[in-house]
Amino acid sequence: MTAHDAYTIEPWGLTEQSLDLDVLARAESVFALSNGHVGMRANLDEGEPHGLPGTYLNGVFELRPLPYAETAYGQPESGQSVINVTNGKILRLLVDDEPFDLRYGDLKEHQRRLDFRDGLLKRRAVWTSPAGRTVRVTSTRLVSLTQRAVAAISYEVEPMDGPARIVVQSELVANEQLPSANGDPRAAAVLEAPLVAEQHSHQGAKAVLVHQTRFSGLRVAATMDHVVECDGPHQAETETEEDHARYSVTTVLKPGQKLRIVKFIAYGWSAARSLPAVRDQVAAALTAARYTGWDGLVAEQKAYLQDFWERSDIEVDGDMELQQAVRFALFHVLQAGARTEERAIPAKGLTGPGYDGHCFWDTETFVLPVLTYCLPNAVAQALRWRHSTLPLARERAVQLGLAGAVFPWRTIRGEECSGYWPAGTAAFHIGADIARAVERYVRATGDADFERDYGMEILVETARMWRSLGHHDAEGRFRIDGVTGPDEYSSIADNNVYTNLMAQANLRAAADAATRHLHQAAALGVDTEEMAQWRDAAASMYVPYDEKLGVHPQADGFTNHEMWDFDNTPAAKYPLLLHYPYYDLYRKQVVKQADLVLAMQVRGDAFTAEEKARNFAYYERLTVRDSSLSACTQAVMAAEVGHLDLAYDYLAEAALMDLHDLGGNTRDGLHMASLAGACIALVAGFGGLRDHDDHLVFRPRLPSGLTRVAFSMRLRGGIVLHTEITRAEATYSLREGDMLKLMHDEEEVVITKGRPASRPIPRPVPLERLSQPPGREPARRHAQSGPTIGSDDTPLDQTSD
Repeated sequence: MTAHDAYTIEPWGLTEQSLDLDVLARAESVFALSNGHVGMRANLDEGEPHGLPGTYLNGVFELRPLPYAETAYGQPESGQSVINVTNGKILRLLVDDEPFDLRYGDLKEHQRRLDFRDGLLKRRAVWTSPAGRTVRVTSTRLVSLTQRAVAAISYEVEPMDGPARIVVQSELVANEQLPSANGDPRAAAVLEAPLVAEQHSHQGAKAVLVHQTRFSGLRVAATMDHVVECDGPHQAETETEEDHARYSVTTVLKPGQKLRIVKFIAYGWSAARSLPAVRDQVAAALTAARYTGWDGLVAEQKAYLQDFWERSDIEVDGDMELQQAVRFALFHVLQAGARTEERAIPAKGLTGPGYDGHCFWDTETFVLPVLTYCLPNAVAQALRWRHSTLPLARERAVQLGLAGAVFPWRTIRGEECSGYWPAGTAAFHIGADIARAVERYVRATGDADFERDYGMEILVETARMWRSLGHHDAEGRFRIDGVTGPDEYSSIADNNVYTNLMAQANLRAAADAATRHLHQAAALGVDTEEMAQWRDAAASMYVPYDEKLGVHPQADGFTNHEMWDFDNTPAAKYPLLLHYPYYDLYRKQVVKQADLVLAMQVRGDAFTAEEKARNFAYYERLTVRDSSLSACTQAVMAAEVGHLDLAYDYLAEAALMDLHDLGGNTRDGLHMASLAGACIALVAGFGGLRDHDDHLVFRPRLPSGLTRVAFSMRLRGGIVLHTEITRAEATYSLREGDMLKLMHDEEEVVITKGRPASRPIPRPVPLERLSQPPGREPARRHAQSGPTIGSDDTPLDQTSD
């Protein structure tokens, strides 16, 4: 089964109509459940077969050595890798002593459905054992968005063609054996048996396992409890050992009789608390879950998501598959950030171990802009985590001979974990990306307390870093030399435009925040002279420009490099980083991901409309999109400069990155930045949203393939703005709040409660389609013909919309 036809196309969910064991790992990522604290891949309830087992706790990792052929000053000595913690998902089933294993016997039916409105993963299977006994198995799984430590599973077995002896073994399993690494540097390191047993115990239907990571010293506890409903007599027993706990239920059922087990699971971890404290923490969480009950957990989940969708939905008319993909994206972005509570948001969320579970600049540049307007509390939590790592960032700055703070390129706890020094040492733009996220959050929410208590210190320390990293040249220009920008096919360049413009904004934001909070600024040692230095550096920031070509070079001299030989690069050689040496990439005009184009998106105030159009056309023919971070940015800027259908193609690529497995690596986890980027492409691309200052600006336009786009945004003062765009007009209304000023194109619009405002949209001017590197063109968007709601294969709990 290909990724294109694996799932039905429907507006509010995702249904897998049959089981394909060859791509099991991909489905485990796509159907993963998480709340930002606990993450569970969609491994089958019975544990096997599996593609890649995975249960993750945000912030739980193990240390591993980073070997170097040659040592060099400033390189990190150890890495951090997310680990598969104790697996509580397993409910093994035996039917007349035959293990329920879908690789054997006859699987007559298998269907899984994830509903974005209730956050439940539902499964239904009908299986005939090798001995000829047929059973129906149904299960429902949730990871609670309201009770942070809790997951739960309802598992039901029913014989269909005669009496059957049924045994269900509910388990906790630590140190599962994992598949070996595949050699792709984007995949995770595989750590064998990272958990050391500390305690195990059981009582009645409860069991608990407590472990500690071998090198990072983190204490992890997992516990389970059960409620059993059975139409016949049954017997239960519990047993535990160091890495394993099992609760077994045995019964004999006739056709029409059922055994149902509700399994409650709770997780906790700490780097500091004692064993009794962590054990008691998960016991308390389990008690609360039992008190709430299965029906209560389901009701809480649905209520939480109902509130989220009422205030944050993105509606797309004219393309059902895109509508599904965008809600899929929003749902997973929500899951990644909902309950992180001062932990990082990894590049894969908690859906898989890709990139070792590290957090990158992806979070602040792609994920947090979406969460700012739909779940602002999650943004505050993520930025408070960054603030908590400031001591480590200051240490890194001292190590590199700089002032202020240098945030890591990739990390879990706050230390730099990249052994690739051009990124781990020279990609300084991460500091400005974080500062930009702070600035955006404060502007959107008006949270002055956050700015004073957390945000300003981040802004100050990153501004100090920029002031010490850059220098004024003989012509008075402020230069930032020897850095790596967003495009990883260029490295150690002078005056990367994205970096310089983001640093400029960072310096200004720090000076403005210090002016607003003079007392707190003084406590950080900021005085008027330092603020003046920041403003002077920002005012004299050097932004390269190629007068001959009439475009901005990505960095000094970039447009003088030799062109990459695209015509003689076969499709099998992409992504280039896996087939060509970096030195060859660095000295050619070839772009892995949007860099200068991203600068035009996030610092659009620094470019004229004509510059944007020329720059976009120039970089289109150089960008190969070997990164999932690129298509969404190209979508936004294609829409802004008038290439609406091209923007539509890029939007679809970003939105379908995982549903179609376009990168071939969804098995390692979902691409959170691309999913968030799809939302950005709709709102900032076709909605034309720009938030460079206190006024929101909209310049909406729709491509020929869409008839309507609508979205809601949460803003300061409890305002919920709803924007509806058709090809003819845009309508702005307040779902909550009393009054809001915004800009529609060049016109100021005042919206008041109960009085929507509509404004016309100019007809787009047709433009000649731009060219991309041969073989790297985005797929042309067209109507899909896969299975849809209403087919004979009715999805689980189908509802009409």
